[in-house]
Amino acid sequence: MIEILVLQAISYHAQGDLPAALLPLQHALELAEPEGYIRMFLDEGSSMIHLLREASARKIMPDYIDNLLAAFEGEKRKNEDQPDHSSTLPKGHRDGEPLIEPLSQRELEILKLIAQGLSNREIGERLFLALDTVKGHNRRIFEKLQVQNRTEAVARARDLGLL
Repeated sequence: MIEILVLQAISYHAQGDLPAALLPLQHALELAEPEGYIRMFLDEGSSMIHLLREASARKIMPDYIDNLLAAFEGEKRKNEDQPDHSSTLPKGHRDGEPLIEPLSQRELEILKLIAQGLSNREIGERLFLALDTVKGHNRRIFEKLQVQNRTEAVARARDLGLL
């Protein structure tokens, strides 16, 4: 439900309807705060930063929004410290053609944690993700690498030079 509300808010914001965007955003924040969800907001990027700032200016859940904006700043600093390897990542799948869709930075991060032997729950705790979110990333990783399980994913990623 929270993800749907976040997407509605982003959609209204993209259409230039800020008042309509703030309603589902506030509802999403009210549902997310007790669980301490952060990642689902961070993954929405600059549009979410703008919406959170607008909500903060209107005194909508100021403490939680301050935490989310601080998390965005922490994420920004972390990303600035890490070199961008996306242009140097090798490509290829079983018949030598490029991957239909390359792995995202988040998927690569999760894949590295899988390779370290972490469970889905441990990955979620480390990255501040819900268990279902981790499982969804796993499914996309498996699809993109054309594998059926974690062991095959790690082996395939090593073959491709991703790990």
